[in-house]
Amino acid sequence: MKYSIKSIQINTLPDAMNEFLNYLSTIKGKSPNTVRAYKIDLTMFFRFIKLYKGAIKDDIDFEKIPIDDIDNVFIRKIKLSDLYAFIAFSEEYRNNGNYAKARKVATLKSFFKYLHGKAKIIDENPAAELESPKIDKRNPVYLTLDESKKLLLSMDASDKNYYRDHCILTLFLNCGMRLSELCSIDINKIKGDTLSIIGKGNKERTIYLNSACLRAIDEYLRVRDASKVPDNEKNALFISSKNRRINKRSVERLVKKHIYIAGLDESKYTPHKLRHTAATLMYKHGNVDIRSLQMILGHENISTTQIYTHVDDERLREAVNSNPLSGLE
Repeated sequence: MKYSIKSIQINTLPDAMNEFLNYLSTIKGKSPNTVRAYKIDLTMFFRFIKLYKGAIKDDIDFEKIPIDDIDNVFIRKIKLSDLYAFIAFSEEYRNNGNYAKARKVATLKSFFKYLHGKAKIIDENPAAELESPKIDKRNPVYLTLDESKKLLLSMDASDKNYYRDHCILTLFLNCGMRLSELCSIDINKIKGDTLSIIGKGNKERTIYLNSACLRAIDEYLRVRDASKVPDNEKNALFISSKNRRINKRSVERLVKKHIYIAGLDESKYTPHKLRHTAATLMYKHGNVDIRSLQMILGHENISTTQIYTHVDDERLREAVNSNPLSGLE
């Protein structure tokens, strides 16, 4: 049995899977990135199930296993034990940790719930009792206040992209926006000190810009040259060296570059870690309550925001030391 998995090439999909992905996109309003993640997980799942149940030749490469022939009769035969076998497979052959396995469990539970409750394709839901692996909560990695200042102040003002890059880092460190949100910023969505963006799940939210952000945007707009940018992208705030809307990979590279120049660990800090930094600085130094922080970050569930309540050991130390009994001998 050959389990060589390379990059998954998605071709024709089973009808039930296509209908589910369309449901996620059109009815549930999931973002293209989310739908793509579901598609990758389910493609891997169906390829595994065909291999696991002996429905294909053993010597075929995993990524070449066709799944377009999977019909509702095949799907109805899938049992809970098959789902656990797939999760074990993803751990052994894909080196998936608990986070990756948890995502696959969530995908399977969502898919089979749809097949049972919405599409009425299956009479019983085999994923109803599927358990997700326990995930240990990890404190967010972030820059300290001094490191954040060092990052901004260490930038070379003679660099041709200084004002653009400085604006990008300023927005990350002050607003806590996601990488995809920053790349999608349109100039006409900036109104005074507010910025409207489309966040996770295609949900629009308002970001409030402080004086540092407004100043950085203004300085960048003075030198921003969109003369060679295609008409359909002229509204993009951040322009790449190729005269197109800047993409996520370009932002990741420039963040890594400036982190390195600042003498910080470029392997440790990413655009997402700068988002963590903004949230942590607001919580630690701005006395922002957890509900407000949830709104600022665009978290659907407050439990996601609560990771920032565990980072302020110094504040806890001060609280204990402030106890009037602390000086009693």
